[in-house]
Amino acid sequence: MKSIKALKVKIFADGAKVEEMKEEYRKGIVKGFTTNPTLMRKAGVADYGAFAREVLREIRDLPVSFEVFSDEFASMEREARIIASWGGNVNVKIPITTTSGESSAPLIRKLSVEGISLNVTAILTMDQIRTAAESLAPEARSIVSVFAGRIADTGRDPVPMMKEAAEYLKGFPHIELLWASPRELLNIFHADECGCHIITVTADLLKKLSMVGMDLEELSLETVKMFYRDGQSLGYRIEA
Repeated sequence: MKSIKALKVKIFADGAKVEEMKEEYRKGIVKGFTTNPTLMRKAGVADYGAFAREVLREIRDLPVSFEVFSDEFASMEREARIIASWGGNVNVKIPITTTSGESSAPLIRKLSVEGISLNVTAILTMDQIRTAAESLAPEARSIVSVFAGRIADTGRDPVPMMKEAAEYLKGFPHIELLWASPRELLNIFHADECGCHIITVTADLLKKLSMVGMDLEELSLETVKMFYRDGQSLGYRIEA
């Protein structure tokens, strides 16, 4: 098994709790950060601009992705330009379609040609990957976020498609392939084997990094001790 340091895939922290983001930045393991409206809602972010400014005051030399909120292209474009102005290390997240399924390709192309760094998000198919890649200008650094975890949620193995995506994107050296929504720590190794450039990892999964390569006998004993401690704390008695 590879160690975390031996992996080629870059780990990005996925979340919207400022203090957690700062802590991960100070640890020096992660190579970037991503956020989204759902994570912000869960974290109780009330002021998007204030949240972003606080994050970027601390994190200046690693990429940070912030997402537009609108579902109408004119508003998306306005929001994208504002977000891009927040810092040179910012990637603007644009969903691959609107909520009605209309392709965002024209807007992606327009913003990308102007040099705005984009993270095209909510991708789940090879057709969407091709659409994004063909829309992104080679002059702008770009990310294509494929939600491999959501693919797995449907009972499909995402690995074959992620390998296909990585091979296809070799023809687009300005684009980085991102494995989004991992469900377990093992997905970091899956992403590395597939040739992904980036994987987003939540705080809960980041906490498990210390378990990589752990002796399984030791882990078994630790599990038994956990069950025992929890059983004792409940005060249960089993009687005939």
